[in-house]
Formats: sequence, C-alpha cells, structure tokens
Amino acid sequence: MPNLAGDLYYDAAYNENCLVTVVTLGVVREDRIIHSYAPSHADNHVFILVGKPTDNSGFGGASFASSTLLKGQQEKNKGAVQEPNAFLQRHLLKANNALFKQLEEQHCLDQVGFKDLGAGGIACASVELAEAGGYGADIQVEKIPVGMQGLMPAVILCSETQERFMWVVPPSLVETILTHYNQTFALPQVSEGACAAVIGHIRSDGLYVVTHHGKKLVNARARDVTQGILYERPFVLKAMTQTEPSLPPPEEMNTLFIRILRHENVASRAPVYETYDKQVQGRTVVEAGWADAGVMQPFNEDAYPEEIRQVGVALSLDQNPRYNQIDAYWGAVNAVIEAVRNITAVGATPLAISDCLCFGNPEKPEQMGELVAAVRGIADACRAITIKAHPEATLPVIAGNVSLYNESPHGTIPPSPMIACVGSMPDAAKAVTYDLKKTDSLLLLVGERQDECGGSVYYQLQGELGSKLPKPDLMTIANEIHAVHAAISQSLVLAAHDISEGGLAAAVAEMSFKRAIGVTVEIPGDLPVEKKLFGETGGFVLEVAKHHLASIKTLFAEYAIPLIQVGETDNTSRLRMNKVVDVLVSEAKWAWENGLRERLL
Repeated sequence: MPNLAGDLYYDAAYNENCLVTVVTLGVVREDRIIHSYAPSHADNHVFILVGKPTDNSGFGGASFASSTLLKGQQEKNKGAVQEPNAFLQRHLLKANNALFKQLEEQHCLDQVGFKDLGAGGIACASVELAEAGGYGADIQVEKIPVGMQGLMPAVILCSETQERFMWVVPPSLVETILTHYNQTFALPQVSEGACAAVIGHIRSDGLYVVTHHGKKLVNARARDVTQGILYERPFVLKAMTQTEPSLPPPEEMNTLFIRILRHENVASRAPVYETYDKQVQGRTVVEAGWADAGVMQPFNEDAYPEEIRQVGVALSLDQNPRYNQIDAYWGAVNAVIEAVRNITAVGATPLAISDCLCFGNPEKPEQMGELVAAVRGIADACRAITIKAHPEATLPVIAGNVSLYNESPHGTIPPSPMIACVGSMPDAAKAVTYDLKKTDSLLLLVGERQDECGGSVYYQLQGELGSKLPKPDLMTIANEIHAVHAAISQSLVLAAHDISEGGLAAAVAEMSFKRAIGVTVEIPGDLPVEKKLFGETGGFVLEVAKHHLASIKTLFAEYAIPLIQVGETDNTSRLRMNKVVDVLVSEAKWAWENGLRERLL
C-alpha cells in the first residue's frame, strides 16, 4: 500500500509517550458494503472466526493502552503488544476479497456481518456484532483455535492476536465459508494453525454468554457490555495560564529565518517520507512533501467506468501540540482548519474528516476538560465549513478513534486531536503543488496577519509559549475555502501553500526551493516585522500570473474574502522579505533540507 500523506511533530512532552496514529483510505461501492453487525432475522446465525490461531500476544492490549508507562516494566509490557504476520495478513485480505465477490454474486451481502478483531479480541468482536444487530451471543471458548497450550479461557477470549476476522452468517453459508478459507485458500497450509472455525451462535434474548466446556465465564446483557456505564464524568475547563511574552526585536533576522527553517517542526520531512513506498500500485499523483496534501487516482484502471478514472482523492493530516497546550479548544479548531486548508490548496473539495483523539487520564478533571474542549472545537470547526456542492451540508466526521491515559511518571501528553481530512477532485492531473512555477508572477496572501505568535516556532526558539495562538474566524472560513477552491478550479492559481509552522516566511521559502526562484515580499500592516513574517495566523500564499490578477480579485470579492498582494517572483535566486530578510534560496534550502536530517543521524 502506498503511504500517501502524513504529519510529523516533535515535542518534549511526547518523549515518554510517543504517538503513532494511522488513517487508511479504501474504496467500496455503496451497494457492496458489508456491515459490522448481525443483520435482521439473524436468530439462527453462527459466528465464524477466521485467521491466525489465538495466542497470548496482545493480551490486555486495550487495558495496557490505559496504563501509565513505567520503564521498569518494559519486558512485562511487551506482552501487551500484538505480533503481526504480514504474509498471512496479505493472504487473508485476498481470501476476504474473493469471498466478498462470491457473496455479492449470490446476493448474500445483506445476510451477513463481518468485523476485524481489534481491542478486546474475540470478546469485543462477537458482542459488538451481536448487540449492534439487537441480539446476544453464545461463545464457546473450547471451539476457538489456539496456537499455544495452557492458555487461560480469559486470555483466549480477550487476546488481541493479529490477523483475525469474524463473520456472523446464516447456517446455509457456513460450509461455503469454511471451505473457502480452509480449502480454497488453504489457511492451515499457509500458516501453522490458521483456519476458519465456528465458535458460537446468535442468541435472541439479548444475553452475552461465554462458556468453557460447559462452565459459564460470562453471563450479561450484551447491551451492558457494549455501552458500559454511562455517567457525566466531572471535568474542569482549563483556565488560561500562559502569558504573552515581551521580547526585544530580533537583532539578526537572516539568522533567525535560517534557524526557523532548520527547526524540526518546519524542516523537510523527506528523511521520514523517503523510508516509505509512496508509488506502489501506480495510483499516487502527488506524493507527501510535494504539496500540502497527497493526491491519488484510485480508479485509474479499465475495470472502473471511464467517467471516473481521472478522479483524484486527496488526504491530509494535522495537529499542533503547542497550540493545544495553550488552549485545547482552539488547538482542535486549528487542526481541523489546517487539514481542510491543505486539501483545498491542492485543488480538491474537502469532504469529510476522521479524528484520533489522544489525551491524558480522563479521571483527572482538568484532563477530561481538555478532551471536552477539543471535541467542542472539532464540532464547531466542522459546522463552520460547508460542502461547496451542498451548501446546506457541513463537514462530517465519518470515522475516528480515541486513545486516553497517555501519560508517564513524567506527566501527560499535550492534548492531541489528530485530524485527517479527505477530499476529491474531478481530475487528479490538475492537482496544484506548492512550488513556484515561474518568475515575474505575483504572490497573493489570503489571511491578513494578526498578532498570533502563541505556540509558534518563533516563540519556541525564544524559550516561550505565549498565549495568543491562531484563532481562525469561523464566520468566514467557509468562504475562504470556497474562494481558494474556485480560483484553483478556474486555473487562476499556479501554486498554493497554506501558512502554518514558521509563518508566512517559511511558506514562501518552501515554495521557492524546487526551482530556486527568487521572491521579493512586502507584508503590509502595523505589526512588528517578526510577527508579520513568523506569526502563524493561518491562510494561503497563492502564486498567480499577472494577467490573472483582475480575475482572481473579482472572484475573491464575490466571496467577500480579502486578497492582499504581497510580492513577486524574480530571477535573483534570493529570498527578500520586508527589507529585513535577504538570503540566497540555496542557503535557505540547505537549512530546510538538512534541519531534520541532521537531528536524526
């Protein structure tokens, strides 16, 4: 699978509790969706477990994720980590896809439920499949294939062994499914102990019952297991504790500029991206690092209808822990808006987001308050962004995950709402990258500079955090997004880059590096020049041909969004900004390309 996009952020608060989150995109026809619940009229359905034999790897993984990490327990903790088998996984995916097709041809998709096994293993998969359909389940532990002797029944039930899936199917399909996996795809021969096996059946009384050789281990209402105990957890919304620093004007702006470009949260991510396969399958049009979002062409095969083969799908991911340390609400708002801006900058229409909410211990009222504030921020930001083709609709959250209790004896992580945004465009070949395309073009700014250096890289280099973090205007953000999208769709934009870490100065520099095109920039306004250049108020920098200036101004006026001319490109190969920065593009590029690479040596 290609790695299409990504985000990377370094912060000392993650040193004892690193986060790795993944978002996966797939394509399915709406009429071929298989749901992860028992269908209606499933009173006599049975559960079939497929894949690797159950062992003790990953046992307690879900509860481990809610534990405080202690260095002295490293060896013990390893047992909570699942052991993957990539070869078996690939084989299982092929077997699954072949079975999906077979069931579709037999018009049976609406008779089955299907789910992969994650946290809680067989216990969670079986009770969720059953309860979501309004049923209970009867699971017989002794029927579960195991790969180790002497496993306790509770371990077998709750182990998070990888490469396993579960079906709930009518009796008429049992033999078909067992034959498919065990004979046609020969799971027992592919990997020792792997197979498909019947392990239980649906109950109509809503009870979730687990037995081991006739002895009851669990006897509870399925709804009680899946929904848990609902109550209002106490929380305290964090009061602003940060203050805005009073800093003297920088003495040497060129040096400061180079330091910002070298910073690990601004510098090129190529040392990380280059370790991934980005072009496998031949669908990637824009790789991570070439533009603000990755773009792929998922239907570029004859198997798909001709009218959709050019469609592009864009993906971006964002969050900034320093913003979240100041204010979890506005940190979350920024994460959503930044992800949306990235999708827009390549010319795609933002369609939906997914989130991974990584936070500390919710039993502590202040940390619970951070989660509450961030969720509100995500909701408000999504409500503020309308879908262009459907003005009555706002940006939906279509998937997500929650990871709590992320802390160690050294403290908790910053509130970390990881946001992924997905968008689409009619023609992937028209995706816009952020590199400047030619000399003698104009640089236009969307997003007037504000006194918003809180959480910025500039403040970090001064040992400060600040309080005035970027606060996007939720009343106008939809028009801003639609205006930029319209300008790109009408081919009025040569290059587009959003403004984030490092501010406008870093954004312009990154645009100049590919072709060593020089720029002269003059940012208007009354702010101190360092805040104009390095403040991280969001927005866009657009490269526009001079003969398109009138057209794009008219377009932005229709959306009531200010468009500010701040510079021009030239053939000097120098970066000149507000008469205080003047460096060679090659010098700035070297700093940007090697800033992170040197730290990773």
